[in-house]
Amino acid sequence: MVIEGPKWCGKSTTAKRFAKTVVELQRKKVKEQYLLYLNHAEEKILEGEKPKLFDEWQNIKELWDLIRYDVDNNKGAGRFILTGSSVPVEDPDRHSGIGRMVKLVMRPMSLWESGESTGVVSISKLFEGEHTIPFVESRISFSQLAFLICRGGWPETLDKDEETALLLAENYHAALIEEDITKVDDIKRNPERASKVLYSYARNISSLATNQTIQLDCSESPRELIDDKTLSSYTNALRKLFVIEDTPPWAPHMRSKTAIRSSNKRQFVCPSIAVASLGANPESLMNDTNTMGLLFESLAIRDLRVYAQALGGKVYHYRDSGGLEVDAIIQLKNKDWAGIEIKLGNHQIEEGATNLKILAGKIDTTKTKPPRFLMVLTGHGSAYRRDDGIFVIPIGCLRD
Repeated sequence: MVIEGPKWCGKSTTAKRFAKTVVELQRKKVKEQYLLYLNHAEEKILEGEKPKLFDEWQNIKELWDLIRYDVDNNKGAGRFILTGSSVPVEDPDRHSGIGRMVKLVMRPMSLWESGESTGVVSISKLFEGEHTIPFVESRISFSQLAFLICRGGWPETLDKDEETALLLAENYHAALIEEDITKVDDIKRNPERASKVLYSYARNISSLATNQTIQLDCSESPRELIDDKTLSSYTNALRKLFVIEDTPPWAPHMRSKTAIRSSNKRQFVCPSIAVASLGANPESLMNDTNTMGLLFESLAIRDLRVYAQALGGKVYHYRDSGGLEVDAIIQLKNKDWAGIEIKLGNHQIEEGATNLKILAGKIDTTKTKPPRFLMVLTGHGSAYRRDDGIFVIPIGCLRD
C-alpha cells in the first residue's frame, strides 16, 4: 500500500499502527544505511517482519521497483507500506505499480475526525435514502468557525492552545516556501516568488481564476509577467507536495445545449494554508465575511472530499455558460450523485436552494441519474429538511 498526502496530515502515525517493521527514511543515518544496502547488499532492504513500512520512501526512489519486483515474485498481500509527502520526480523507467500497489490519499482531518462536528447527519445515509434527520443545532459558533478555518485539520494542532495551533499553520507555510518547494524535485525556486504564487492562489481560492490572473498577481507590473513555464514550475511543485488540490468540473448529460465550463476551481488541500498565505487570522476573517465565505467553501470542500473518499466517490463543481453554478457535486462509482451549495450565512440558503433546483431540472434523467439528495451546507445554524426536500445542514453536524 502507498499512502500519499501533505506532510503533517498523519500518514506516518497511521501507517505505524499497522507496521511491524519501520524504516524512517527522513532520518539521515537511516537513509545512508539503506543507500549502502542498495549498493552493496540489496537483499537486506526488504528484510524484516512484515508489514514493513518505508516512511518517506521517495527519498530512495529505487525502492519502488524493488518492492514491485518482490510483490510479483512472492505471494501474500499487504507486506509493504510506503508513505510519502511528495510525488517523486517522474522516471520513465519506473513501473507504474498498477495491479501491485494500492494507493490511498490522506488529507488533513475533517471536522468530524477532529471532534468539532457532532456527525448527526451522515452523507452515506443520505445516499442510501435516509431522508429523515434530527432537527439539531450546530455547536460551532461563527467565531469558532473562523478559528477552525485558520487552524486547519492538522492532527498536531488538536491538543494545542489556540495561539500555538495557529502558529503551527504559519510554520507549515514558512517551511513550504523556504524548503519544501525546492526539495520536492531538487529545482531551486525563489521563496519570494513561491510566496507570491501561494498568495495569489489564496486570493483566488474557490474561484475559476485563470493562469493569467495568477500571473498578474505574482508580477510587479503587467509589463513584467512571469511566463507560463515559470508559473507551471511552481504550481506543479505545489501539486506534487499535495498542497494545491483543484476541484475538477462535473459534466452530466443536460436537457438543453447549455455549454458546461471545463475549468478547475482553485483550491488548497486545507484552507489553513490559504489563510497563512494571506497573512490572515480569525479576527480579520470575521471582519471580512466575503473572504471568510470563500475560505469556508474551501473548508467544506476539504471535508466533503474526506467523506466522499470513504464512499469511493469524488467531489466536483458545476458551472455552465448560463451562469448557473453549484459549489460541490459528490459522485459515487455507481454514478449516484448529490448536489451541494456551500453558504456561510443562513441568509444565503434560499439562493443555494434555488440553484440546486435549477440544476436538477436541467439534468437529462434518461442519461444521468436524478440526484440522490440536494443540500445547502452552512457555516452554522440548525440541521433540517425543507418542504421542497432540500437539506440544510451545518458543517458542524456532518460526517461520512
